[in-house]
Amino acid sequence: MSIVNLSALNLTIILKWQFKESFTKMAIFTSLDKEQKRAVSLLSLGTFLEYFDLMLYVHMAVLLNELFFPKTDPHTASLLAAFAFCTTYIFRPIGALIFGFIGDQVGRKVTVILTLMFMALSCVFMANLPTYAQIGITASWIVTVCRIVQGMSSMGELTGAQLYLSELINPPARYSAVALLAFASAIGGATSLAVASLVSYFGLNWRIIFGVGAVIAFVGTAARVFLRETPDFIAAKRKGANPHVPQHSHVSGQEKVDYKTLSALFLMDCMWPLCFYLSYMHCGTVLKNSFSYSPEQIIHQNFIVSIVQISTYLLFVFLSYKIYPLKILKIKLLISSVIVISYPYWLNNFQHEFHVLLLQCCIIFFAADASPATSIFYKYFPVLKCFTYISFTYALSRAIIYVITSFGLVYLTKFLGNWGALIITIPVFMGYIFGLRHFEQLEAERA
Repeated sequence: MSIVNLSALNLTIILKWQFKESFTKMAIFTSLDKEQKRAVSLLSLGTFLEYFDLMLYVHMAVLLNELFFPKTDPHTASLLAAFAFCTTYIFRPIGALIFGFIGDQVGRKVTVILTLMFMALSCVFMANLPTYAQIGITASWIVTVCRIVQGMSSMGELTGAQLYLSELINPPARYSAVALLAFASAIGGATSLAVASLVSYFGLNWRIIFGVGAVIAFVGTAARVFLRETPDFIAAKRKGANPHVPQHSHVSGQEKVDYKTLSALFLMDCMWPLCFYLSYMHCGTVLKNSFSYSPEQIIHQNFIVSIVQISTYLLFVFLSYKIYPLKILKIKLLISSVIVISYPYWLNNFQHEFHVLLLQCCIIFFAADASPATSIFYKYFPVLKCFTYISFTYALSRAIIYVITSFGLVYLTKFLGNWGALIITIPVFMGYIFGLRHFEQLEAERA
């Protein structure tokens, strides 16, 4: 418990510093005007709230699945757990199309308001939902629908916030501002883990937590009303309505999408869900089966990993201001490839649960995702089409990889042991390398 308390204290300090000090004292953002600083602050806070609500069930699944799903044998329980996890992501592509259309046709501001509102409403339902023991299989279906709504709304959240800042702020501050959103999402996930730890340790009422999540999400929704629409979006809409209006944006709203570039972005987006699942979910299964960890102990250990994730994103917020983001991605890819490809070997030879914790932290720290280079990728898509295409690509990558890993590892590890993970990890790494090289070529041509 002392480790959890210490971690929670560190997280509290980070949160307080993040939302009260960073936008006024960090040298990275001294070049921003008042409106830009307010946008960074509101969007970061909203992203934190969104991912707190989204990840709350994910990290409490080991407890809540037992309340909302029927009790079965261990193998079927693993499949049900995979199903409960995947419902958050498999409908995200639909949410991407819905919110992408709104974001490209109505505006970025409206989208980031709607996404947080839907997240709040789903939390209200979950806070008042009867259990399986009370209403039977109906509880399973209702909680699944709530998770679907949360997954769909979260799809428009991060993409909308990233696009908003990408269109509002110029480099190099743009790289750090957009990376700050990933940092905020990591804090949201870590806070949900901290809450899950407290709930499991003290036996608190989990319904109250979802109620609190709903309230703070409604507050965040109201705060976003004061945002203004981005200049790039307004200019692109004017250009679409009147071709004679000068277009100052990096790309016009009516350009065609290059599908090779879209494929490159998709392949790069596949990397993070793989690293996330291996570190948090699969290692959690290893701790349960090999080291007899209880659900509460798994939640506590994952919370420590989330603190490492927060530190990683904060580091990249600073580094991306001084170092070109694509160079950062190349370094992360090199180290991450060594760690993840040797992942089965380490799991087969670990003798202590602390070794698993070190592996989890290494995977998360060096995870080769798109951050902090997302704003570089986004500029190669038309303004009036980018929200739909980028969010759909992001959502599809998560849906596919989470389905493959959560269900695939159940069977691959059953027949091939931990080495079965390589059947998934190696193709994903090859795709990431292709995507990174493609964007490096585009940047070289642009220069």
